[in-house]
Amino acid sequence: MDNNLSESLPERTFQYQSSLPSLPVPLLETSLSKYLDAVHPFASEEEFKATADIVSKFQAGVGKELHQKLLQRARMKRNWLEEWWLDAAYLEVRIPSQLNVNFAGPGPYLEHCWPPEEGTQLQRASITIWHTLQLHPQKAGKIPLDMDQFRMLFCTCKVPGVKKDTIRNYFKTESEGPCPSHLVVICRGRIFTFDAVCDGQILTPPELLRQLSYVKECCEGEPEGDGVAALTSEERTRWAQAREYLINIDPHNNTILEIIQSSLFVISLDETKPYSTPENYTNLTLEALTGNPTIRWGDKSYNSLAFADGTFGSTCDHAPYDAMVLVSMCWYLDQQIKVTAGKWKGSDAVRAIPRPEELVFTVDEKVQSDITHAKRQYHESDLQIVCYAFTAFGKAAIKQKKLHPDTFVQLAMQLAYQKMYKRPGSCYETAMTRKFYHGRTETMRPCTQEAVNWYKAMVDPTCDVSVGSRWKKAMLLAFNKHNKLMGEAQEGKGFDRHLLGLYLIAKDEGLPTPDLFMDPLYAKSGGGGNFVLSSSLVGYTTVLGAVAPMVHHGYGFFYRIRDDRIVMSISAWKSCHETDAASLFNIFCSSLHEMLHLATTSQL
Repeated sequence: MDNNLSESLPERTFQYQSSLPSLPVPLLETSLSKYLDAVHPFASEEEFKATADIVSKFQAGVGKELHQKLLQRARMKRNWLEEWWLDAAYLEVRIPSQLNVNFAGPGPYLEHCWPPEEGTQLQRASITIWHTLQLHPQKAGKIPLDMDQFRMLFCTCKVPGVKKDTIRNYFKTESEGPCPSHLVVICRGRIFTFDAVCDGQILTPPELLRQLSYVKECCEGEPEGDGVAALTSEERTRWAQAREYLINIDPHNNTILEIIQSSLFVISLDETKPYSTPENYTNLTLEALTGNPTIRWGDKSYNSLAFADGTFGSTCDHAPYDAMVLVSMCWYLDQQIKVTAGKWKGSDAVRAIPRPEELVFTVDEKVQSDITHAKRQYHESDLQIVCYAFTAFGKAAIKQKKLHPDTFVQLAMQLAYQKMYKRPGSCYETAMTRKFYHGRTETMRPCTQEAVNWYKAMVDPTCDVSVGSRWKKAMLLAFNKHNKLMGEAQEGKGFDRHLLGLYLIAKDEGLPTPDLFMDPLYAKSGGGGNFVLSSSLVGYTTVLGAVAPMVHHGYGFFYRIRDDRIVMSISAWKSCHETDAASLFNIFCSSLHEMLHLATTSQL
């Protein structure tokens, strides 16, 4: 793929892999005491006492046993969680991935060089493809991060199974052997492929433009293709069975599937024009996550979406890697496009390269009816997304008050939820554990007792906020607790993944599910994937994403923080009458104002 380019990189992308530490197993008593602390805001005194009893029995009995078995596993594996997490969080899940599990997002290029403009789709796409074929290693400060997930960005695809999916990764570094170098382009339900390398050189943007133009010309004015790609949006077992059938009717279909699965990535030429602005990305974000299923291969680790108005997006399978990998790449793209003013400054010469080849599946009536069914269930989705910029202030004003910007946003989000529902909301925030070997994420639970105490102070009519001392004290306690928990989670000292490990050891050993996991407070506080607010700081760059809520009555809440603004995407299900993404956004904005005002008047 990028052999000749990677040679010139100052550091090899994967050079730090072997020196990363193993993922640690926290102490059992520490994890259980953190768990009790986390469920406290959701419990009455009686409920809390009952849960505390369950926890102490677990700690003295079966928990102790399971913990020893987990330590044994950790001695054998550099990352004791890796396979388990992949299976439990992704591969064994049977609901359709494309809307429920994939993450998607808008390209930020419309903020500078590339505002929406018709007639630019293919030219801009050729430039983004060219820039995509180069990558840099990552460090957090001076600490190298695990780059394994970057291998999963290219030449990777999830393949459905009747009970459990698998991930196929065809990517190889130079020393490992030849790596696939072909791209797949999907347009109007038809699938094409071409090689991104010719005579050892990556195709230039003018050459890529010629290939994309050929695909577009083949499809324009012609009937749409069969749209086999829509099958990837189906419930997983149904898709596995449809795929088996597809292979059985013609072995050539299997060859096509292999070409798609092993391709560098998929380029979707989308005919929609989801007009968006730097202040309102809603149309583009919604289209990226819920757009036409016949031109996206939902199981591919990276679908680059090129829209007819010259804007961009992506949709990605979440199983092989976490969103920060794609964010890093898109931020790199954004900087490259900005530096070059979105133009190609090299040669316009186009070599004699083979034209793209169309990949035509053999289909019969059953396959067509499977495709129709897949499209129908996909279009029944009722995901609501708002993606707006809050432009009153951003990181600069928050840091001026000596407060952590991410914690500021998290507490404002919880304040908004509390105002809307008059109760605390169980909340998940992603913590990154990539400083460990094959590290992915840990759960940080922002709805702490300290945060709840602060909200109570905020709405207490006897608390004079202008004096602010009680409020200020409560808020600083909430900030400090959040910062402490986030720091610990990033160091592999959270408790959610540890509890999951204990649960899975019991399951693997055929033991009954321990009472701790059957306790109503476990799910009520968010355990077992029941968080009402599923949130993540996507970073301090221009790149944002969106995901569906974790539960039907919940919200997905993703945000990025810039010096002068906070941009967020909030998702909810329209079929749940209790939730509304637009209302939460409005209340969240007023909470941000309120917090900054209080931070100013209370002289923090």
